[in-house]
Amino acid sequence: MSTALAVPRFGRRQELVDPNAPAPIAAAPAADPSPAQASAQGAPPPDSIAELRTLCLARLDPTAVSNMPADQLRNDIERLISELSSLNRFQINAREQRALATELVHDILGLGPLEVLLADDAVTDIMVNGPQRTFIERAGKAMLSEVKFRDTAHLIGICQRIAAAVGRRIDESSPMVDARLKDGSRVNIVFPPLALDGPYVSIRKFSRRAIDLNRLVEFGALTAPMARALQVAGRARLNVVISGGTGSGKTTLLNALSRFIDVSERVVTVEDAAELQLQQPHVVRLETRPPSLEGKGEVTQRDLVRNALRMRPDRIIIGEVRGGEAFDMLQAMNTGHDGSMSTIHANTTRDALTRIENMVQMGNMGLPSRAIRTQIVGAVDLIVQVERQRDGRRRVTQVTEICGMEDDIVALNDIFMLEVQGQREDGILYGRYRVNKVPPAFMRRLAYFGLDTAWNDAVAEAVG
Repeated sequence: MSTALAVPRFGRRQELVDPNAPAPIAAAPAADPSPAQASAQGAPPPDSIAELRTLCLARLDPTAVSNMPADQLRNDIERLISELSSLNRFQINAREQRALATELVHDILGLGPLEVLLADDAVTDIMVNGPQRTFIERAGKAMLSEVKFRDTAHLIGICQRIAAAVGRRIDESSPMVDARLKDGSRVNIVFPPLALDGPYVSIRKFSRRAIDLNRLVEFGALTAPMARALQVAGRARLNVVISGGTGSGKTTLLNALSRFIDVSERVVTVEDAAELQLQQPHVVRLETRPPSLEGKGEVTQRDLVRNALRMRPDRIIIGEVRGGEAFDMLQAMNTGHDGSMSTIHANTTRDALTRIENMVQMGNMGLPSRAIRTQIVGAVDLIVQVERQRDGRRRVTQVTEICGMEDDIVALNDIFMLEVQGQREDGILYGRYRVNKVPPAFMRRLAYFGLDTAWNDAVAEAVG
């Protein structure tokens, strides 16, 4: 059946918006321009604003303001700014005072200029390339925003605040860190001397609203029959690996699939930076730990996966497999932890198998290739491929089952395969899904859970 692909917004921090509506570059609200913008419109020069900011900060007690509600702090700072501007004869109107007060509140309680972008649901990625250049992603397209930091020291302070909030550090001796924000958004920071133009910050934002398979269908990331087939896979406790490139929506799809885990199951999650949003009541979340200043105390994903096996899990979910923990993941899937899930970076489902094999070998197991492939065939049932395509939209492009071994080659069957047929006038790709009606190798498991009829009905509807 030919199915036109709607405009999808598949990923973190996505909301349903009109794709044809203009997407202005994120900046401060028009009612409260930043001091720099106000200066360009005939307001006090930047030096006066900087002096007023310094005077205001000198009058604030850091211990007291850190515990104040944001609205109360903003009102107090506005009064202080009004008092100081009158005392020092700065010509600054009420609107400019509100803008400066908001900026100071963001610096004291939040993440400075980034707060404007974090509050904008249309922005999905924030990429800071030094203090003067901040890029954002809207509707899958990157663009330069007007947000800037005062100087490198200002940006360094924000970076160190982000790292300290999750018990990590970022400085010249430890110039790279993975962290997360309070809302679960993922952050990566690179410091000088590795970063040549000042600190680099990459933020992958999460949606405030939970995204399930139905919303992904609305976004056009997959069809309704495919969503029902994936729901059956989750309920039948198939072992699923979600494959895709950076920013393709792997974690979003993993969160959506995890909604079909039964509430009675004990789920253990293992991540580098915790970002999974499972809704079940019995979830145990584990997160890696970097080494200390002395190079000791590091806890890797592999350590956590091994420990998770001793925690009586029903399912183990690994946020992303990128090293020797791939072997332990296969062991878990092969030892009674059915329904385990993970994500992996790969361009196709076939490439995903090759990457898993290579990562097992990275663990210095000394296993021959055939033994590793036999482990993969016995462990993984489905590989779901997601892709951010050239129109900036994220789509499920393949749903592939692992059938078995033919000589030394792993046999794959593409149950759903996206075929791009063309491009609309607005630049959006369209196409159809090719569906394979051959019963999958895991049909017995579906029958065991009483879900074989539901699977057949979903595939028959997809065929049309």
